[in-house]
Amino acid sequence: MIKPIIGIGSDIDSPPGKRERSFAYLTYCEAVRRAGAIPLLIPPQPENAEELLSRIDGLLLAGGFDCDPAAYGQEPHETLEPMDPRRQSNDLALAEAARKHGVPSLGICLGLQVMNVAAGGTLIQDIDSQHDTEIQHASIPENRARHDVIIEQGTHLAGYLPAEELNVNSSHHQAVQTVGEGLRVTAHAPDGIIEGVEDPRHPFYLGVQWHPEDMTGEESASTLFRAFIEAARKHARERAAEMSPVGVRRSE
Repeated sequence: MIKPIIGIGSDIDSPPGKRERSFAYLTYCEAVRRAGAIPLLIPPQPENAEELLSRIDGLLLAGGFDCDPAAYGQEPHETLEPMDPRRQSNDLALAEAARKHGVPSLGICLGLQVMNVAAGGTLIQDIDSQHDTEIQHASIPENRARHDVIIEQGTHLAGYLPAEELNVNSSHHQAVQTVGEGLRVTAHAPDGIIEGVEDPRHPFYLGVQWHPEDMTGEESASTLFRAFIEAARKHARERAAEMSPVGVRRSE
């Protein structure tokens, strides 16, 4: 069985007075491995996004700090915690190129928000101060809060997750505000916060606001990753078929 290669957009750590490093949390890599694929980290290099996506079978956009609201035409909220601008440029370039070329893509938390911003959408910059809710959306990764999400029926996501409601973890203070062009909502919290988006015309281009990579052993998380990897495996087969010589005669 083909083990597809999944590119993971990496973050940047810049400790004062020390060398910078590009990294991704192992929980993302392990979730990809458990689902039957090979994780491959992609350091920031937005100029190579199209070339990279022609050589991998799937893309995972991971969680992290906030998008710079200048990318969607807003002034920064006082609670903004911006990600490194090099990572932002890279993630946005990868999201756009993957959608353009039909590369299966899964966005997680910030990754969903990047997909939305890449499609021209906007974000709620701080849920607690900009949205009326009693749900705890923001929490630390070491002790994540949980809440229910409602899955929109008739979406690709609903096809992968048969339950109409899920209880998921939650670790975000931002969320989708205006949905990007061509995307549709696939899940929302009881307070109306958007918890999932997808491109219905794409074989697999979806994001979720929760963290399935940290829901080890829960069926909804493993099912979602298996669906993602199966889409990447199909993409790998199609790429291999396109690259195989057809009708070439061996010389006598």
